[in-house]
This record gives sequence, C-alpha cells and structure tokens, in this order.
Amino acid sequence: MAAFPDFIGGRVAVKVGDITREDVDALVNAANGSLMGGGGVDGAIHRAGGPAILDECKAIRSSRYPKGLPTGEAVLTTAGRMTARHVIHTVGPVYGSVDAEAKLAKCYRNCLAVAVDHGLATIAFPAISTGVYGYPREEAAIVSSRAIQVHLDESPRIEQVRLVFFAAEDAAAFLRHHVFS
Repeated sequence: MAAFPDFIGGRVAVKVGDITREDVDALVNAANGSLMGGGGVDGAIHRAGGPAILDECKAIRSSRYPKGLPTGEAVLTTAGRMTARHVIHTVGPVYGSVDAEAKLAKCYRNCLAVAVDHGLATIAFPAISTGVYGYPREEAAIVSSRAIQVHLDESPRIEQVRLVFFAAEDAAAFLRHHVFS
C-alpha cells in the first residue's frame, strides 16, 4: 500500500481501504435520510455491523427524526459487530442541490461535534457525497479539508481523523485538492 502524507501534526491521516475495518471510536456512515441502509458505504456499514445498527436507526427515526435524517445532520449508533465502537450517520447533499457546499461542510462539522459530545477521540470518514450523490471529488476535497481543519484548530478533543478512501484514485484526487495548511 502506498504511503500517504498526514496533516495537522498527524491528526489527519489519509488511507485507502475498507472503512468498516477501521479500529476507531467512530466511523462515519454516508447514509441516506431513511437511515435504513442502502448501497455504497451505507450498505457496507450495515452489512458489516449487523442488525444492531438498523435497530438503533429505527429507534432514532421513531423518536427524533420521523421524516428522516435531514441533510447535514448527524446521529450516533452502535457499530455492532465492527471493530469501531460507534457509527456516526450523516446525510450528504446531492451535488447541484441548493447550498450543497454548505451542507457538505455541515456534515463534517456535525460528525466531529457528535464525536466530541460523546468523548470520542478517533473518527474515520469516507468521502461523503462523492458516490451516487455526484459531488466531484476535487470540490469535496476542498470542502471537507477546510471543515476538518477549522474544527481541529478550534478543538483539541479529536486526536485523529482518518480519511478512508475506497480507491487509490480517490485518495490521489483528495491529495491534489485538499486545503490543509
């Protein structure tokens, strides 16, 4: 596997691999608003974690978000059978929708805030909205790295953010376009 640079004094790491295998306090699910599972990262997380994740998602839907999780919001569940302890579910924007850039940044900010609120120190993100939601990888790299940088500059509580890309080409695109200082 290729070695990738890290950023912000090692607090941000870039990886290529299967996010469901990350040993972190929380991994982020690029969910759909139903929270009932789906394709891509969402389906992989639900399959790897097992039914406990779906059970907690159903409880969240019935108690807090009966119409579905709004774009940019984030909620915490168990990680079920995965090594990670928790899953933070967030719904990314569809590219070209109203305020897509602000909503994508909100996904990253809210996931980091949920992690801090629950005393979590390590978190792994997929590339939110860059799959079927059509967000260009290059633009997503700018938005995500800026949101992560701002949060980490303001809060020492998060020890490490892992950006886990499924394919090497996705990691390479991120590395060409991030704005970490």
